[in-house]
Amino acid sequence: MSAKGLLVAAPRSGSGKTTITLGLQRALVRRGLAVRGLKCGPDYIDPAFHAAATGAPSANLDSYAMPDGLLAGIAGAAAEAAEIIVAEGSMGLFDGVPGAEGHTGASADIAALLGWPVLLVVDVSGQAQSAGAVALGCMLYDPRIRIAGVILNKVASERHRRLAAAGMAQIGLPVLGALPREASLILPERHLGLVQAGETEDLHARLDALAEAVAAAIDLDAVIAAAGDTTPPAGGEAAPALPAPGKRIALARDAAFSFVYPHVEAGWRAQGAELVPFSPLADEPPPEDCDACWLPGGYPELHAGRIASASRFLDGLRSFAQTHSVHGECGGYMVLGKGLTDADGVHHTMAGLLSVETSFAKRKMNLGYRNAVLEADGPLGQAGQRLSGHEFHYASIVSQGEDPPLAMVTDPHGSAPTAAGSRRGLVTGSFFHAIAARGEA
Repeated sequence: MSAKGLLVAAPRSGSGKTTITLGLQRALVRRGLAVRGLKCGPDYIDPAFHAAATGAPSANLDSYAMPDGLLAGIAGAAAEAAEIIVAEGSMGLFDGVPGAEGHTGASADIAALLGWPVLLVVDVSGQAQSAGAVALGCMLYDPRIRIAGVILNKVASERHRRLAAAGMAQIGLPVLGALPREASLILPERHLGLVQAGETEDLHARLDALAEAVAAAIDLDAVIAAAGDTTPPAGGEAAPALPAPGKRIALARDAAFSFVYPHVEAGWRAQGAELVPFSPLADEPPPEDCDACWLPGGYPELHAGRIASASRFLDGLRSFAQTHSVHGECGGYMVLGKGLTDADGVHHTMAGLLSVETSFAKRKMNLGYRNAVLEADGPLGQAGQRLSGHEFHYASIVSQGEDPPLAMVTDPHGSAPTAAGSRRGLVTGSFFHAIAARGEA
């Protein structure tokens, strides 16, 4: 089986891509189809919602941060396990960063690379026929892709729908559905985006209600017919995204630590590693029979008091780090540091395995791709290893401390190399989430 696929995208962020993607995924599952979701870009929250909607794993596809071999492997694995792939774009359809042709991080790159038609979601609030001009621009902007149809979102009335549909008829673009403004499911949000799928109350009831609204408003037969063959690129070496840091990896997993890219976990398993979850919030230390510990990102700033009082976890982590490698990403990096100040300005003592001090009281958004070169051997690879990654956090470093940096990093916009992260003994950490290894510098 090799699934057909399509990409749900929009001219801009906030158009309703996630809502409509989840509704389509769930509605097609309820029809009895084997559905897989995939997410363009580095977002680590939406794939968990896709998995909840479809009952099957989801993953990221990132044309900037991932080599073609990795992209082909992720898309190919999903296609082999499904009848249809409903992928979700990020930001606007053509929004990306400076990069080689086809490798800018734009959702359009993924549609072109894999041969998927685009289902364009257009938020028509505040406009009617003019929405057709916006859609026409999307149709003409990039000759690599094909827009198969449009879904009108946030429609105010039947009259409004007719006027917006007339604009689409003028450019010859089929309207596959129209969702009224009140039909949108509002999923709870937090400072990094949606509240995580595992924390959303009555998630499956919400998804079922959304599927019913989508099935009533969108021509599902037309959506299925619009999907195109999945054609992963030939060539390019298929390899795990990152080296496995150990054979048995203690992986923190709870409401404070949850941002692990699915393709990274899959790559570790493909290398023969076993992932052993444990919960710092439940005051569990990393299991002693593991040979590496990974503290992923998440929301430790919302649970700083509980983490600071989790003595079994902190003492066990300190003991583990004496003889085994420990790595923390973003939130995990904050917990490895000396202290974390929460949004109320209260300081909480953390593990103290690195000298960094962080604060959520001094909020500043840090967002974007990072290209890193490791300064020393460690769980992410050997000195000189190049990594692509992404950073998205509101916490600030108030004191870097005396530890040497983990890596030198640049961004896609020509920034000068800057020291990032920390390392001490067998412990490393950084604010950037590693997405893929890219060879040596």
